[in-house]
Amino acid sequence: MSASILPRILPCGDAALTVEFGREIDPAVNARVLALDARVSGLAGVVETLPTYRSLLVHYDPAAVDFHALAAALLDLAADLPDIAREGRLWRIPVVYGGEFGVDLGDIARRHGITPDDLVQRHSAPVYRVYMSGFLPGFAYLGGLDPSIATPRRESPRARTPAGTISIGGVQALVASIEAPSGWHLLGRTPVRNFMLGREPVFILEPGDQIVFEPVAAERWEGLDGAAEAGDLVAELVA
Repeated sequence: MSASILPRILPCGDAALTVEFGREIDPAVNARVLALDARVSGLAGVVETLPTYRSLLVHYDPAAVDFHALAAALLDLAADLPDIAREGRLWRIPVVYGGEFGVDLGDIARRHGITPDDLVQRHSAPVYRVYMSGFLPGFAYLGGLDPSIATPRRESPRARTPAGTISIGGVQALVASIEAPSGWHLLGRTPVRNFMLGREPVFILEPGDQIVFEPVAAERWEGLDGAAEAGDLVAELVA
């Protein structure tokens, strides 16, 4: 990495800092974030890290290391990071689109002047990248949405949306994990529990992983959902 694109170090209170690599949703930027995250664990005083689209939040113990020393160490680690996104695991995730499972599918299709089937095809065609998890445990934020169906978020967020919601907001896509408020548009649901306490692994999807969505009939929901509730991953690990 050249000096011209070294990250910015920004304080976040007295026990955390952010290492910022850019301002875009970009695989190369995210690749640097994840590569630095993999290197940080050995640094003295680091308590926890949280990778995002474009930055790495580092929580540290100020009694063990001060801000300036940690910032210098992080810049050293960031001096030769790769800017090529690693190819993570590829998952195939079943989705029931439309109807009670995706109440916004028809409205979003009309908004873009296409049929609901066209919208399902455009949403399920790409290979998505998991850029980060956040907001709530297991919420997987994805890049790779077909720009022809990018849609601004709702003006009035819903107070409750179901667990497993597959939704879009702006140029982003999402695999939700638990019931939560949301201003995103609900296209479908997956029985996959990306976050499940007591299961190993607790989280299925990791930053850097890839996803393809597989449309499935509503008649399959009960069986797939029951298997997921019993602890089955349901998602298929393709590669």
